[in-house]
Amino acid sequence: MKEIELEFSQREILNKGAVKTLRREGKIPCVVYSKGIANRHGYVDTVAIKMLLQKMEQGFLPSTRFVLKDSSGKTCKAIVKEIQYFPTTYEVCHIDFLELVPERYVELKVPVQFTGAAECVGVKAGGFLRQLRRHVPVRCLPQDIPSHFTIDVKDLEMFKSRVVNDIAMPKGITPRVKGNDVVVSVVK
Repeated sequence: MKEIELEFSQREILNKGAVKTLRREGKIPCVVYSKGIANRHGYVDTVAIKMLLQKMEQGFLPSTRFVLKDSSGKTCKAIVKEIQYFPTTYEVCHIDFLELVPERYVELKVPVQFTGAAECVGVKAGGFLRQLRRHVPVRCLPQDIPSHFTIDVKDLEMFKSRVVNDIAMPKGITPRVKGNDVVVSVVK
């Protein structure tokens, strides 16, 4: 899985007025969290984030790894822990990153994709695919983070379903939901 490099500039902890000024200057405030280390406050460029989100496949943000690079050349690998949007414009207003430490487990949501939907037996019989889970919460080490899971639905018949246990989980990845949780089914 490729990592996306992003310029990260440090900032002091600021009051609301200073944060609004940052946003007017085209910057998105963000925080990098890491267990046992003080939180690092900073900002990233709004245009860079907009372009990144436009190019990214829908639903892949939670499992995307970032390399945050500051002006001194220091880097930090992280994933997006939370992203906040303005409610009226849906523009990004704040990002929380979680630093990835090699031997520390991380919990995240991994997107689910389907193959064989056009040839699905149940769809040809008049049903349609109903996706109940777009992401599967998992626990794994940073080096084991998958970009997505794939489920083949070609042989899925009417009123049948695929569950979390039907996903071929790579070694080292533990699902954080029950194995019999339905991911997709064919309904009438």
